[in-house]
Amino acid sequence: MSTTAQRRQPPVDYIPRITAQYSGLGYGEYRWLESEEAPNWAPLSKPLSESKLGFICTGGIYVTGQTAFHFKDDTTYRAIPTDIDTSELRATHFAYDLTDARKDINVVFPIEQLRTMINENSLGSLASNAYTLMGGIYSTRRVIEELIPALVDRVLADEVDVVLLVPV
Repeated sequence: MSTTAQRRQPPVDYIPRITAQYSGLGYGEYRWLESEEAPNWAPLSKPLSESKLGFICTGGIYVTGQTAFHFKDDTTYRAIPTDIDTSELRATHFAYDLTDARKDINVVFPIEQLRTMINENSLGSLASNAYTLMGGIYSTRRVIEELIPALVDRVLADEVDVVLLVPV
């Protein structure tokens, strides 16, 4: 058996797992949101090698000294300087096993890979801040009405060409 095949893990059956986690937090049955419309896609206006990238991650990443995310409907976000030393980054989240993220934050917040892409000239630059949040927010209304508009305002103010969303 090949090394890759030996390491391959079965897919996570996340819907029952998340449903059980929400139940354990005292919520009622979770209603999964399904969009009625296809997303608005826009082609890149210039090559990625010339583009400024915005970066949003749902892995509950924060900087030492910032307030950690809490578990019940935390619709806040954290601005993370993209030049930060990764040893200053932490993760907290109820919906995934944090073991690997705490060993190497890049498994959920791939900042070093993005820096490598810049050094290899395959990515132009990064916005000065990345934005992180707690994924798995129960209230879709609060995500739509509060969180998304705030993040859109931030990335528009950052004047990025493209945004990378890293869902965890």
